[in-house]
Amino acid sequence: MEYAYLGKTDLKVSKICVGGMSFGQPQTMHDWTLDKSQTEQVVQHALALGLNFFDTANGYSAGTGEEYLGQALKKNIARDQVVIASKVYFNPGRLSKTAIKREIEGTLKRLGTDYLDLYIIHRFDYETPIEETMETLNELVQEGKVRALGASAMYGYQFYNMQLVARDHGWTPFSVMENHYNLLYREDEHELIPICKQWDVSLMPYSPLASGRLARPTWSANTLRSKTDRVARGKYDHTFEADHQIAKRVYEISQKYHATMAQVALAWQWAKGVTSPIVGATKSRYLDDAVGAFNLNLTAEDLNYLEELYVPHKIVGAIDHNPPADVMLLDEDPA
Repeated sequence: MEYAYLGKTDLKVSKICVGGMSFGQPQTMHDWTLDKSQTEQVVQHALALGLNFFDTANGYSAGTGEEYLGQALKKNIARDQVVIASKVYFNPGRLSKTAIKREIEGTLKRLGTDYLDLYIIHRFDYETPIEETMETLNELVQEGKVRALGASAMYGYQFYNMQLVARDHGWTPFSVMENHYNLLYREDEHELIPICKQWDVSLMPYSPLASGRLARPTWSANTLRSKTDRVARGKYDHTFEADHQIAKRVYEISQKYHATMAQVALAWQWAKGVTSPIVGATKSRYLDDAVGAFNLNLTAEDLNYLEELYVPHKIVGAIDHNPPADVMLLDEDPA
């Protein structure tokens, strides 16, 4: 296993992060999530591989995502041997002081821990002043409830402004960006990623395999997730014609190196400076596949070949307004 530090923190994480959206009571958010027993099996396998970085959120599967992950970790490893990240935003009050103070307590209780290694704001809040959010997050760090802070998908100027507010007030800045980034979606290369590099912020992208579209020769699959994941369809299927050509090139490179497509897609992430892409796994073998990517080194020619067909996409991830209060899943296919 390979490890790296997040930003300027002392958080040493595996260069693959285990995504917690796969865990939780089925049909509370997705139909394909893993129950408590299945979650523990995947977590055990992840730990056996040396993976120590786990990402979840307060709203995943109505809170059961945090519960199942926390119980699995508590039964199988000492708390100080893992790095746990969770998120806040898709909740009443968004990123207000009252909401953050309430939500961190719920997250800690569900995870069964008295501190969180990394607390991430899930989106930008258009209704709460930046100063209120950043001051409250800083208080959590000062209280010892949170070790480091991160942000998720937003516009570059928003992230920059939040970092400025933290700097100008002497508050804890963000050390991590969890953004939407893969070979089929590279819009953040224009603004957000350069800003992150400027601030020494580590990248831990979600959807590095584009919900499987970069992990198999066919665009769709005969699985429960492929059939029912409306969010994945909304994110990727509208640009099928252009993006499938890129996926075909991923397949070509995988054949060249006798690797899998997922390994090529992950190796590309590290080549682009990503610290720890988030891999969601409903089966243990998916983690084995991901770890195998450490053995693959792409050349500059490979990278150019994989990237040259990319065309601009509509923004998927960052939002231009707060969604209705009861919305948890964004970018859904309306079909």
